[in-house]
Amino acid sequence: MDISDIECINAYLGGDRDALAPLVEKYKRPLYSFILKMTEGREDADEIFQETWFRALKNIEKFKHKNFLNWLFRIAHNLVIDRARRRKKHVSLQSGIGGDEDGNATLEDHLAAQGITPAEETGGTMLGVQIEEAVKTLSPEQKEVFMLRMYGNVSFKEIAKLQKCSINTCLARMQYALGKLRSILKDEYEELQEAMS
Repeated sequence: MDISDIECINAYLGGDRDALAPLVEKYKRPLYSFILKMTEGREDADEIFQETWFRALKNIEKFKHKNFLNWLFRIAHNLVIDRARRRKKHVSLQSGIGGDEDGNATLEDHLAAQGITPAEETGGTMLGVQIEEAVKTLSPEQKEVFMLRMYGNVSFKEIAKLQKCSINTCLARMQYALGKLRSILKDEYEELQEAMS
């Protein structure tokens, strides 16, 4: 862990309530990206992001000074799992709720856009959208391994701990995820190669 992380945490524990602001700024993008990709919609992601920081602050004295971002990922992972267990019915953002002139408004139409969308984050390119769609087809375990490794740069050892499985299982999940993504995105990859040559 970065020495400045330890200094911020110690300052916070010493009474400086603003000391964690640099950590929030430093880790908000990778943490939020992970949560967004593991949840069904932006509303869930926002709530889980806030709850992750709330729990981190509440339990900061229990932090063992290893890797603060991995600790945040663990908290977020547990919250995502808990929410999935509690959720009985999934409401799609594209489900119709009426309300516009044609009666075709969706829930998504009524939600204010907050921040950058995954499509915008990938440059709004069609390939980026196709990759996002391909990642959605992965099993929850494969998706989580892929997201933590690719977006969070978390080690396989840490991911295995987080998923409570062996490192070999974790590596196999990543291998299956990459194999499935390669298969789904094969045509797009070939088009990209042709365009670059």
